[in-house]
Amino acid sequence: MKKRDSIFYLSLFLFFFHASNTIIISYMPVYFQHSGMSESKIGSILAIGPLAAILAQPFWGYISDKNGTIKKVLLVTLIGVFIVSVFLLTSQTYAFILISAAIFYVFMSPTGALGDSLAVKTAAQFNKNFGSIRTWGSIGFASSTLLVGQFFSFAGIEFILLPFLFMITIAFLTAAKISDVKTVNKPVTILDAIRIGKNPRFLFFLVSIMFLTIPHRANDSFIGIYMTELGGKESQIGLAWFVAVASEAVIFATSHYWFRKYNEVVFIFIAGFIYAIRWIILAYVTGPVGAILMQVLHGVTFGVFYVSAFQYVTKLVPINLQATGHLLFISVFFGLSGILGSLFGGIIFEEASGSALYSLMGYMSLVGCGVLLVYMFFDRKMSRSKTSYA
Repeated sequence: MKKRDSIFYLSLFLFFFHASNTIIISYMPVYFQHSGMSESKIGSILAIGPLAAILAQPFWGYISDKNGTIKKVLLVTLIGVFIVSVFLLTSQTYAFILISAAIFYVFMSPTGALGDSLAVKTAAQFNKNFGSIRTWGSIGFASSTLLVGQFFSFAGIEFILLPFLFMITIAFLTAAKISDVKTVNKPVTILDAIRIGKNPRFLFFLVSIMFLTIPHRANDSFIGIYMTELGGKESQIGLAWFVAVASEAVIFATSHYWFRKYNEVVFIFIAGFIYAIRWIILAYVTGPVGAILMQVLHGVTFGVFYVSAFQYVTKLVPINLQATGHLLFISVFFGLSGILGSLFGGIIFEEASGSALYSLMGYMSLVGCGVLLVYMFFDRKMSRSKTSYA
C-alpha cells in the first residue's frame, strides 16, 4: 500500500475510534448517574474495567509482537468491543454491569494503544511525525463531543449505545484498510516481555508518572459529573470536552515544532506542573463556564505528557518489543491509574465534594513533579551505568 493510503486509513481509524471513546469517557459516567447510581458505585464500575485492562494489555501486546502483526490483533479487539458494549450499555443490574465492564475493557483498553503503536511505527517507516498522525484521534474525539452532546440533549442520554455502535463500526471498517507495518523478525518470548517490566529505568519511570496519571484519570471519570454538580447540561459537558481535546489536537499537530528542543522527561515535568495548576483552579470554579474555560489547559497537560511519554517509552525498550512496552505504559496510565483514580475519586466525591477531589488532585500532581526531578537525577546515573534493557 502506498504511503498516502496507509496514513489516510490510519488517520481515519484514529478519528473514529477516538470518537467512539468520547462516549465512554465523557458520557458513560453521566449515563450511569442518570440511571440512579451513586458516585461510589460509578467509581467502582469505572475502576473494574482498568483492573481487567492491566491483565489484558500486556497479553495483547505480547500476542502482537509474537505474531508480528498489529492490524490483525486490532481487528479482533474491535469485534470484542462491539459485542460486549451491547451488554454493558443496556444492562440494568449493578453486578452484571461490573462483569460487562471488565470484559469490555479487556478489548477496549488495548485498542487505543495498539492504534498508537501502529501510528508510531508507521510514522517511523514513512519519516513522519507521530503527533501529526495522532492529531486525527484528537480531532475525532473533539468533534464527537459536540455532536454526541447535542444528540443526547435532543434524544436523551439513555440512547448512548446508538452513537457508540455507529462510531465503532466505522472504526472497524477503516482498520480493515490499514496497512500492517513490518516488524523485526527476532523471536519474542514471554521472558522477553517480563524483562521489560523488570527494567529498573522503565519501572522507575512508570512509578514516577503515576502521581500525574492518577489525577488525570480521576478527571476523565468525574469531570462530567462535576459539571452537573456545577449546574451544567449534557451539551455543556460536550463543549467542555471539545475545548479540551481541540487544544490537545493543536499540541499533537505542532509537536514536530516544539518536541525536539528538550529531553522528553523535561516536557513531562512541565506538563505535570501545569496539571497541578489546572486541578487547583478547577477546585474553586463556581459554575460550568469556568470549568469549560479551564479545559483549554488540557492540551499543554495531556497532549504534551502523552507525546513525550509515549516517545520516551519507545526509547526504553527494544524495537521488537515496542508494542509490549507501549501497552505496559498504557496499562499504568489507563489501567492502574484508572483503578485508583476512579475508585478513590468516587469515594471522595460522594463523601466530600467534587471541589475536594480536585484540590487533592492538584497537590498530588505537585508531588509528582518532585518525584520526576528525583527520577531525572537517578536516570542520568542509570543511563551511565548501562543498566537499562535497550
